[in-house]
Amino acid sequence: MLVAQKITPPDYVTQSEEQYDKSVNPKTAKRLVAYARPYMGRLILSTGLMLIASAASVAGPYFVKIAIDSGINASNTILLRSTILAYLAISVIQWVGTYYRVNIMAWVGQSIIFDLRKKLFAHLQELSLGFYSRYSVGRVITRAINDVETLRDFLTWAVLAIARDVFTLALIIFVMLDMDLHLALLTFSVLPIMVLITILFRRASRSAYRKARAAISWVNSVLAENVNGVRVVQAFSRQQQNYEHFRDYVNRYHLERAIVTARISSVFSPSVDLLGAIATGLVVWFGGTAVLGQTITAGVLVAFILYIDRFFEPIRDLSRRYDALQSTMIGWERIMGLMDTPVEVQDAPQAKELPVIHGAVTFNHVSFHYSDDPAPILTDIDLHIHPGETVALVGETGAGKTTLVKLLSRFHDPTEGHILVDGYDLQSVTQLSLRKQMGVVLQDPFLFNGSVAENIRFGRLSATNIDIESVAKAVGAHEFIISLRNGYGTSVEEGGVMLSVGQRQLLSFARALLADPQILILDEATSSVDTQTEQIIQKALIRLLKGRTSFVIAHRLSTITNADRIVVIHDGKIVEQGTHAQLLIKHAMYYDLYRTGFQE
Repeated sequence: MLVAQKITPPDYVTQSEEQYDKSVNPKTAKRLVAYARPYMGRLILSTGLMLIASAASVAGPYFVKIAIDSGINASNTILLRSTILAYLAISVIQWVGTYYRVNIMAWVGQSIIFDLRKKLFAHLQELSLGFYSRYSVGRVITRAINDVETLRDFLTWAVLAIARDVFTLALIIFVMLDMDLHLALLTFSVLPIMVLITILFRRASRSAYRKARAAISWVNSVLAENVNGVRVVQAFSRQQQNYEHFRDYVNRYHLERAIVTARISSVFSPSVDLLGAIATGLVVWFGGTAVLGQTITAGVLVAFILYIDRFFEPIRDLSRRYDALQSTMIGWERIMGLMDTPVEVQDAPQAKELPVIHGAVTFNHVSFHYSDDPAPILTDIDLHIHPGETVALVGETGAGKTTLVKLLSRFHDPTEGHILVDGYDLQSVTQLSLRKQMGVVLQDPFLFNGSVAENIRFGRLSATNIDIESVAKAVGAHEFIISLRNGYGTSVEEGGVMLSVGQRQLLSFARALLADPQILILDEATSSVDTQTEQIIQKALIRLLKGRTSFVIAHRLSTITNADRIVVIHDGKIVEQGTHAQLLIKHAMYYDLYRTGFQE
């Protein structure tokens, strides 16, 4: 039996929500209006239909008053029939107006979300790697899916509904005051209590909804993490422990927060109904007395009773819409927070296209540390690589090897110094023109859901099937590809789960080489493959690296010894460089690494 205890999500979840724990921000709402501006014509038409339908709805009880007082009481069957026909006509008008308004707003809402998703997707692709190292996938998905869906529902259903409720309420108040001032004031006597209940509800719901949003963000984050790491979970038999953690903490916290929000909402609606019942009782008592005293007609009393029900209906609806408005605006602020996240690595205003390069690379006293951590990752790296030279970067884990090639790819910018390619400072050229001439193969290759051919063609969409087959043969992937069920048309599924690690790595080699890069980066590209697959790759690399400037990060001796130069990095600094033979003679750090880690 579990011991009851207070469950709290991680700080990164709660802190990300607390910044939105505030009332609706007019500036944020104004930015939402900007997305609706292209559809203003349809919004105006929909507003007009809403006004017509609302006016028709409010006119209904007044026609009942006429039918009772001037038709039934006066025994005027012609007027009674005409009034009933008019009542039916305005009901049809209300139906038509509502039907077309809903259709138009559904189209407008979906169109705005379409525009927003395009912009959001484009921005997510532009964000630097530093953002994704700090922001979990689950939180990104929450913003891009949950918050966007909340916004879609609000734009489609709630925007004009709020305007309709306000307009309807104003019309009802005007008609009630016009029909009988005393009964109207009697009805409005419960409004101060209504205002007090609304204020208390708003205060309680704001905090509750913030915690509920934090809870669903935590659920999404844990789900994404467990799905992405399912192989590790199963390999270490962690299914039961992970399930219990999700059940007893993550999912239970979400349940508790959802129950709290439901309880708060469950108090408000019955309170409004109770106040409506009190107002109806007062009107029936004093209005009935007035009818008996013949100071008002029976039609006025019946119309008032009908109006009371319609008077509190928009108030109830507005309270629910306020929840939607609050949740939507907070979701919109979170979306805008994501959209406003600055791209850390940007092209300079006057950045130029990098021409076709030969591959000379210079690190000119380059140092680097992350913006949120002053501890140096690289310190005073001074290195010149000749075109076509193959350089092996070696060193202990965390020495800074991968960071060095990330700087070359401009995934980060140096905090000090400059990196030059063929004499061009990387910060003076566009990232697109640089990366088009670079190929990267990572330790953990990522394949997209699609066919083998589509994944190889990823870096050069104009490539023909002959080109794809050629590079596949060059890296030794052709034989295993044609043995698949549909050959090059075989679907690899998301992440390439249908293939082994070695097969995925071969496809990533083919993908990089099809792009025909002038600079090739291999980041532990052979560490995940078996010896037989590595031998296939090694044979291909001897020919394929020729004429290209290549940076190879590896821990295997067979990959390192063929390099033109070996650069040894320790604690973010270059401590040695030279050929394999030259470095062994020195009996320094490389010699120790060779003896302890590289020998096979």
